[in-house]
Amino acid sequence: MSEYGISRWDDPAEINAKLKELTSQPIWEVDDDYYNNVVLKYFDEKCKSSKAVFEEAKEYIPGGVQHNLAFNKPFPLCMVKADGAYLYDKDGNEYIDFLQAGGPTILGSNYPAIREKVIELLNECGPVTGLLHEAELMIAKEINRHMPNVEMFRMLGSGTEAVMASLRIARIATGKKRIIKIGGAYHGWSDQMVYGLKIPGSRFLLESHGIPKSSFRYTDEVRPNDLDMLEKMLKRNRLKGGTAAVILEPVGPESGTRPISWGYNAEVRKLCDKYGALLIFDEVVTGFRVGLGGAQGYFNVVPDLTIFGKIVAGGYPGAGGVGGKKEYVQLMAAGLATGKHRAYVGGTLAANPLSCLAGYTAIREIERTNACVIAGKMGDRLCDGLKELTDRYGLPFVAYNQGSIVHLECTGAMSFDFSSMSFIKSALGILKHKDMMYERKDSMERMGAAYMANGIVTLAGSRLYTSLADTPEVIDEALNRFEEVFRHVKKTSKGLVK
Repeated sequence: MSEYGISRWDDPAEINAKLKELTSQPIWEVDDDYYNNVVLKYFDEKCKSSKAVFEEAKEYIPGGVQHNLAFNKPFPLCMVKADGAYLYDKDGNEYIDFLQAGGPTILGSNYPAIREKVIELLNECGPVTGLLHEAELMIAKEINRHMPNVEMFRMLGSGTEAVMASLRIARIATGKKRIIKIGGAYHGWSDQMVYGLKIPGSRFLLESHGIPKSSFRYTDEVRPNDLDMLEKMLKRNRLKGGTAAVILEPVGPESGTRPISWGYNAEVRKLCDKYGALLIFDEVVTGFRVGLGGAQGYFNVVPDLTIFGKIVAGGYPGAGGVGGKKEYVQLMAAGLATGKHRAYVGGTLAANPLSCLAGYTAIREIERTNACVIAGKMGDRLCDGLKELTDRYGLPFVAYNQGSIVHLECTGAMSFDFSSMSFIKSALGILKHKDMMYERKDSMERMGAAYMANGIVTLAGSRLYTSLADTPEVIDEALNRFEEVFRHVKKTSKGLVK
């Protein structure tokens, strides 16, 4: 496994036990004095230009930002420069960047070799022609070289589009309709997949506003890392026409926030074969981050279809695609209507020359620099340092990682699980804990603001992505900044079921 960036696989039972302990006690967070007089003071005094942009943006943009990742307490910062391991805001403040645009820039932000190729392309033909460009073939062949199971690849505009396409393919290929997802996983925001987001067992109770309940008629969810529940669902679905596909994130739901056992994916593969369902790996985050062979190479499990996103365009727009076995992927052959039985997939700007060439160049550079392994080592260093700090300060926080994907759970806001075959049982659990979960979410964002005020950009204060640009010196400086925050953390009386 030397070509992969994951050097160890923690026991999910141990992590879940620590998370249960975290959520069974009141919230621990930075105290009011530090938050009001240091954190908020930083934003008020050092980030005035960002605040001005945000205040005006609220007049023209719903919520003041165009992307879910952009909002941070007390207001989002306006970034003007990205360079390797660092971001710079409109006021000139420097930040260590562990967001890395949500994960796609494993080479580091604004990587020069990709930027140069993109500029060259723009000077020659522009970002899009609407016709065939050789870069489409180049990226498809490059992905196949590293992931032989991806015999064919169709590039699309996003991971959401790729998931939609994969489900259509699965239904055509199997003649069945039902889709099983793992609770808490994120597979984009199409109607049928906004189901069981973030919290297993939540079904359509938390995030599915504006979506008709009929959209979930053929969607099921099961508890993460629970093979027995998965088989029960597969058996039950036999009476309802069968399961077309099981779709999962191979390192665990929501980019490994809910860890799974190392052998879980292989057992899911067996169950899919047993019940005649396709296995879909959502490798939007893991594809070319855990290794050039993806999570499927790391676990040595062959999915029928693979979802790509983020890194597949090297951090540039238009990052998405579906790949897999030829017999399935060719069911969405492009072209005008033919009357043949195929999955209709569109996207005028899908597979544009800019995205394809950027992705091809990124994959080649990842291979040349051994980026996955280096980023994974820095993820280990960061995670180990966080563990040492939480132990030193007697904090119940939980840190763990899957290589360059690092998790730091300070409140356990996403650590609840209400999975059940019974809708009523799940609904009652959500209702009982809903206020407390939102209180913990608010505290998680408060911690994220404290990190930001100390020059560290995270994903919602609970996830961090390392990259090739991170050095031991960058990681150690980040740990010094985390320590400054942890020094001011106190136990509160918040966060328990009332």
